[in-house]
Amino acid sequence: MKFQVGDRVLVLHSGEEGEVVDIINDQMVSVNVEGVIFPAYIDQLDFPYYKQFTEKNKETLPAEKKYIDAIKKELPESLAKNESGVWLSFLPVLKMNESGEEVVELLKIHLLNQTYGSFDFIYELHFFGEPDFDLKNELHPFEDFYLHDILFDAMNDSPSFEFKFMLKSPGKDKAEYYETSFRLKPKQLFLKLQELKDKSEASFSFRLFERYPDKAVDPALYFPEEKKLKSYDLSKAKQQWEPARSVIDLHIEQLIGSPAGLSNFDILTIQLKTFEKYYDLAVLHMQPSLIVIHGVGSGKLKSEIHALLPGRKEIKSWNDQYHPLYGYGATEILFQY
Repeated sequence: MKFQVGDRVLVLHSGEEGEVVDIINDQMVSVNVEGVIFPAYIDQLDFPYYKQFTEKNKETLPAEKKYIDAIKKELPESLAKNESGVWLSFLPVLKMNESGEEVVELLKIHLLNQTYGSFDFIYELHFFGEPDFDLKNELHPFEDFYLHDILFDAMNDSPSFEFKFMLKSPGKDKAEYYETSFRLKPKQLFLKLQELKDKSEASFSFRLFERYPDKAVDPALYFPEEKKLKSYDLSKAKQQWEPARSVIDLHIEQLIGSPAGLSNFDILTIQLKTFEKYYDLAVLHMQPSLIVIHGVGSGKLKSEIHALLPGRKEIKSWNDQYHPLYGYGATEILFQY
């Protein structure tokens, strides 16, 4: 280990000096800078006397010319080996309270691109459904992009992280854009923070997507306007699509069997992904309706599904009235095309 507890260190990206207060693992330590404690990779730190020495000798050393073509572009070896998708990452920053205990003051939000793709993206942060912050920028391959800080107390205000991704170099078989959103509930946040403490890790992440999606099949493409071209029967084209369902049961036992070892958050994620999948297939097949069985329970799955429905132009209406087959545990969605 390059550093030990008590060492004075220099934070390279900010130029601030601090003190090592804890060793997290072989690659990370906790640093205290003017009362703010946060985790840092050891390759982002250096000893302050090196800076002091170089500053004293800067005037005596001739300036070295560097040309942009000569700058070596390094890719972290751990990221270059495989692609795992685009992630939303949260890095807690700690501080000492009046009792001398470490508490979370804020979260640093990053986008992690662990793919070989380059994207333009639009990001919006919403509180209670109202926009609070927005940003447009580029995300390069295997890049860690800092978005902003969010106060820990603000995580109780129902933050929603909204994203729209577009390929820098569009492909004819790729979607024009991909939209996704993420919500982190207070209970999920506290569980993640406890996991960090138990595992001595610095941050936690959630995957926004694994692979940029392909372009959706447009049924209109199967009816060419030019008479010289052969027309194709849409029913034959549909044979290439996965069958749709008029009823989907989202009880986790119906999706994966035994949920042993899965957290409530993992179960909810699987259920919502399954809903999105069969919702898209229902629209692709132009179904008149879709019944979603979510059960009664705590109502969490139901509320999450209902939060995804407003604003979708293909939806005529939906209701969760009593159903003779499913009671109050299902929502029926009616489509319009």
